[in-house]
Amino acid sequence: MKIQYTLLKTDKDTKARLGKIKTNYGTFDTPMFMPVGTRATVKSLAPEELKEAGSGIILANTYHLWLRPGEDIVAKCGGLHKFMNWDGPILTDCGGFQVFSLIKNKEKDITEEGVYFKSHIDGAKLFLTPEKSIEIQNKLDSDIAMSFDECPPYPVSYEYMKKSVERTLRWAARGKKVHNNPNQALFGIVQGGEFKDLREYSCKETVKMDFDGYSIGGTSVGEDKPTMYQMIEDGIRYLPEDKVRYLMGVGDPIDILEGVERGIDIFDCVLPTRIARHGQAFTHHGKINFNNAQYKEDTRPVEEGCDCYCCKNYSRAYIRHLISVDEMLGGRLLSIHNIRFLIHLTEEIRKAIEEDRFASFKEQFLREYQSSKSFF
Repeated sequence: MKIQYTLLKTDKDTKARLGKIKTNYGTFDTPMFMPVGTRATVKSLAPEELKEAGSGIILANTYHLWLRPGEDIVAKCGGLHKFMNWDGPILTDCGGFQVFSLIKNKEKDITEEGVYFKSHIDGAKLFLTPEKSIEIQNKLDSDIAMSFDECPPYPVSYEYMKKSVERTLRWAARGKKVHNNPNQALFGIVQGGEFKDLREYSCKETVKMDFDGYSIGGTSVGEDKPTMYQMIEDGIRYLPEDKVRYLMGVGDPIDILEGVERGIDIFDCVLPTRIARHGQAFTHHGKINFNNAQYKEDTRPVEEGCDCYCCKNYSRAYIRHLISVDEMLGGRLLSIHNIRFLIHLTEEIRKAIEEDRFASFKEQFLREYQSSKSFF
């Protein structure tokens, strides 16, 4: 079996969708936020902690696992699930975003055959093709693999984006042709930047290839929020109702709500663990920064009413202490809280969709979230 997506309900006033995704490693409800396990681990957290936080699926990074330890070693260890001791669903990205962030000369290094670039580890010359990306993901044996694409920067010219979209479509076809893991779904990626007609073209041509699900790529790469939301709208309207819709690299609470309102099912981002390592936490009243001295004697939990391990056991004063003396436990505890915050947000979203009140839920959440100053 690959995956099975069931659309359970659409909110009466918006395009928000309630769904269920069944995989060989379990079933999870959507909308859902995916914690990012770049190197086969969500930074500093054990699989048991992710389960306790309510994680239904996690993401691993093809590029990093290709370089270290190598897909053959992961395969020898029984695949990614056994390798990292995670018995739930896993999505692997294609490695494209990391590759393109390392490219110095896009006109020279991005070719029809694939991409030339240097390893971020030792500077070794590397070459990644659509076929190689899929081959790596086949061996990693994730539940969902992603097509190899180019994620252009923002902004670029219309001419550049058009050529990029056309090449990404050719790469998608090449990758689909060599995908040979019968237990693994393959998603296509839609590009097109801020150009409405290119988003439409990319969507329609990608859908013709009949992937198991679809991702909207090329967002959150430097554009402003209204532009990002328009990118989502320009693409999602041409995606089929009966397939999963995935928004790549988005994890801000407001952006998740905006994505859900437009029909997105799953999200991923390094944001919750990244800001945690810098002493910052999500709350329903905005972000707070434990580098600030105001929390030095604060005996409250990070957030009143939160059911995460951090909030049930530790005070703001203790978290502030850990952050101020650079103890890794501080970042760990805030990572647990931030991941739980986003997953709990999607749980609340699902309940609101089920009860046909997503619009009012969103309005209330934003009113509270934006009511207090974010301490950054």
